[in-house]
Amino acid sequence: MSRVVLSIGSNLGDRLARLQSVVDGLGKAVVAVSPVYETDPWGRVEQAPFLNAVLIAEDPACDGPAWLRRAQEFERAAGRVRGERWGPRTLDVDLIACYDGIEVIAREPSLTLPHPLAHLRAFVMVPWLAIEPDARLTVAEGPRPVAQLLAELEPADRAAVRLSGLTLELES
Repeated sequence: MSRVVLSIGSNLGDRLARLQSVVDGLGKAVVAVSPVYETDPWGRVEQAPFLNAVLIAEDPACDGPAWLRRAQEFERAAGRVRGERWGPRTLDVDLIACYDGIEVIAREPSLTLPHPLAHLRAFVMVPWLAIEPDARLTVAEGPRPVAQLLAELEPADRAAVRLSGLTLELES
């Protein structure tokens, strides 16, 4: 069984609808969805706040590259334009980690797993911990608890991730 942790975010247009499009597109493959958080933009570009969430999905037919293709299809369907790094976006779908019994480690030109910056992003770790409190992520030093990685971030980074009160609906 292939399992993936996806971070989804949007700060353009109907942000919540764009996040919901990923949940809907994955359908019954979604096994957990975090609450939705409003997050200050990350990086150096002046822009509107993001809505962010984390999904856990399972599909025996998907490996890392297949999950990446699905993520990119969701972004294309939302009109994602790859412009300025860390700039505004209609939809961002990042593969954070992938498991095929064990955590997949990939260092390919088109795919790096686990996500090389996930451990620096409170907007990934806060929602992930909301649905998987014992989550672990492999970083340069090896596998580490996500809660510990989050605790090592600056307090301002953690405070920039606020529960929005919005929710994403799972397929019934």
